[in-house]
Amino acid sequence: MAGPERQRLDKWLFFARVAKSRSLAARLVQSGAVRVNREKVGQPSHPVKPGDGLTITLDRRILVWRVVDTGTRRGPAEEARGLYEDLTPKPDPAALVLEPAPAAERERGAGRPTKKERRLTDRWRGE
Repeated sequence: MAGPERQRLDKWLFFARVAKSRSLAARLVQSGAVRVNREKVGQPSHPVKPGDGLTITLDRRILVWRVVDTGTRRGPAEEARGLYEDLTPKPDPAALVLEPAPAAERERGAGRPTKKERRLTDRWRGE
């Protein structure tokens, strides 16, 4: 079911399930986290139409979507996925491999004693 020819950006983000509520979608747009066709948009009322490119900056990721359709309601996730085409580049698998953190070292006598140090202290005290 096709929506109107143009739609408010905050409404579209809500229908596409980017934000949990329309007011959160409006806040996301006002914060400057959304670009339409590479231009920063500050108004939630900015119209979007099929063919527009969106760049959405979320907490830990950046989404690059192309608007395929405008919606008429906030439906299930399958319906929301039909509103956009995901153009987000896949992360490089080599960049995802993390090196193990080096073992923590402490100066002798600093911090809590080890089991070995505690036993030596106990022997010294005569316990």
